[in-house]
Amino acid sequence: MRRIAIVLGTRPEIIKMSPVIRALDKYNSLITDYRSRITYFILHTGQHYSYNLDRVFFEQLELPQPKYNLEVGSGTHAEETGKMLIGIEKVLLEEKPDVVLVEGDTNSVLAGALAAAKLHIKVGHVEAGLRSYDRRMPEELNRILTDHLSDFLFAPTENARDNLLKEGIPEEKIFVTGNTIVDAVFQNLEMAKEKQPIIELNKFDNPRTRNYFLVTLHRQENVDVKVRFEGIIKGLELVAKEFGLPVVYPIHPRARKMMMEFGLKANGIELIEPLDYLSFLRLEADARLVLTDSGGVQEEACILGVPCVTLRDNTERPETLEVGSNVLAGTKAESILSKTKEILNRGNKWRNPFGDGKAGERIVKILVDQITVKGF
Repeated sequence: MRRIAIVLGTRPEIIKMSPVIRALDKYNSLITDYRSRITYFILHTGQHYSYNLDRVFFEQLELPQPKYNLEVGSGTHAEETGKMLIGIEKVLLEEKPDVVLVEGDTNSVLAGALAAAKLHIKVGHVEAGLRSYDRRMPEELNRILTDHLSDFLFAPTENARDNLLKEGIPEEKIFVTGNTIVDAVFQNLEMAKEKQPIIELNKFDNPRTRNYFLVTLHRQENVDVKVRFEGIIKGLELVAKEFGLPVVYPIHPRARKMMMEFGLKANGIELIEPLDYLSFLRLEADARLVLTDSGGVQEEACILGVPCVTLRDNTERPETLEVGSNVLAGTKAESILSKTKEILNRGNKWRNPFGDGKAGERIVKILVDQITVKGF
């Protein structure tokens, strides 16, 4: 019986890997001979959060609980990656999986891929080939290194595939599957709509009016740099004043801490506590516009038909720019207001460039073919 290790470390990874986990469960449920099934286990590194704080994500998304919890927590990039390498290697030596699956661009992804590669275990990278071409971003380094360590590169789009080919990665290792975020949005949105909204959402959550803007802001290069964070906050204040609508910001604990440290105020911005995933997805789906520095939120907004203003100077999701669902605003206040006006004038009739919501099934089929037919 073949075995897969799924390494996860942050909440976006849990969300984006959930369709793959569900597809594995579906595949195994259809196989009568248990020896032909592909078993798996989940290893949670605990990057940024303790597993106990992430437990609700597994429960809400109805996923199996992780078998291993490393509880690494926050630290420098070297501290996080080093601790994860040690912990992941011990688990892989004990479990001896045939494949290690990772998703995205975090330190957990790099540690999982590197630990596996050094033990000569096959690596599958979900969401391979994304590039911002900004090596100041730690995520960009993680993406590049993980892609070059991987044996199966599950590229979400043709653009991502082209990026990999330009870097000399053999074509036979690359599979264009669509993006699992589409699967996740389709699968989870109905669950989110059925969920009773928390009290804080009631005054905003009205899909008939779309009477608020939604903000996510957490990236280190934004919230840890006063001039950038201050520019963004001022830009959000201008947007709130210009449109006379609430600007709702479920504020990340780190961002709140840095606001206090920098002495920044947020006049006219509705700061609320962080939301669970289904509550956030519901709020996102009904927003008039999203302003974000998150790659995943850029994708979700595009899929949901919600205009997006990206509070960064670049993006590894160029497809959103190409179809017109997203604009880059940087972090200067006047630009944020200008780009908000620009994209609201476009409407929301773009096509979804990220696939048909069957990426998880495609990834599992490819893995099954590689395991059972080619017998690596």
